[in-house]
Amino acid sequence: MHPHETQMRREIQEIPTAVERLLTDGADAIKSAALAARELDPAFAITVARGSSDHACTYLKYVSELLLGVPVASVGPSVASIYGARLKLARSLCIAVSQSGKSPDIVELARTAQRDGALTMAITNNRLSPLADACTHTLDIHAGPERSVAATKTFVTSIVAGLMLLAEWKRDDDLRAALHHLPDLLDGAAHLDWPEVRGAIGDEHSLFTLGRGPSWAISNEAALKFKETCQLHAESYSSAEVLHGPVSIVEEGFPVLCFAAADAAEHAVTDIADQMSDKGARVFVTSGRASKAQTIDHVRTDHPLTDPISLIVSFYSMVERVATERHIDPDTPRHLKKVTETV
Repeated sequence: MHPHETQMRREIQEIPTAVERLLTDGADAIKSAALAARELDPAFAITVARGSSDHACTYLKYVSELLLGVPVASVGPSVASIYGARLKLARSLCIAVSQSGKSPDIVELARTAQRDGALTMAITNNRLSPLADACTHTLDIHAGPERSVAATKTFVTSIVAGLMLLAEWKRDDDLRAALHHLPDLLDGAAHLDWPEVRGAIGDEHSLFTLGRGPSWAISNEAALKFKETCQLHAESYSSAEVLHGPVSIVEEGFPVLCFAAADAAEHAVTDIADQMSDKGARVFVTSGRASKAQTIDHVRTDHPLTDPISLIVSFYSMVERVATERHIDPDTPRHLKKVTETV
């Protein structure tokens, strides 16, 4: 490793290999879980997670609803861990996502969800964790050790594991094929670091990230990483929400980063990107369809449900550069530690 290369940068570069390993080593467990989900045919699903893992759940929520028609709701872990509530979860699926699998509140809700009638599945980087023990099925994300506090490859592999589950559940050959093509495409995405976005951010202290559908989950993750690694105040909005109040703080040169996939929402995102440009913002978008916002390099993956994955990989490469250019160590953000255990 180069003496000035961060652990975060090294782990970003490991993402394609980690995804390839998951596609190979994780396939059998995921097929078994998908068979169980298909046989159950749940009326609805719930997710249990915090932080980056919760953003992965938001991604999977949209995919479940778009691909399978199964509605998904996020349930706050405190419902079980603090309030001790019982939930009506008969004929439901519960997906709990945690890279460590150790947070007591996540484990407790997964445990009580199974008690209350849900089929439970853990997506985790630790198949021997308390969360894995609490769930009927464990989807090991096979990311390997992740030492930087900022989650990168575990976020991506959590999403890919969930997409593999949904693709197998639906028996969707197009999505299966797109997933198997991802490693090579993500290698290319990791080499994009958006210098024009870095230049626009400069010494700014606040910015917006925008998306729609699965790309909004990516926007959420991006905003968190700006805060976590760069000490930048970043707020994520659906492109459908940003004009309903938040736009009032936009002034000349205000940075806005828009995540657009090649899906049905692309036009909606680029339209808002252009409107924000008209208001004086410096707007960047991962689409060639904008007329006023600036298009930035991006890798398409031949499937609208996997496109946003390549975008977050390029974002990670960019945000690591922003942090180091600000003389901040992204591996050890202040006040943070790798595993956060909440009750």
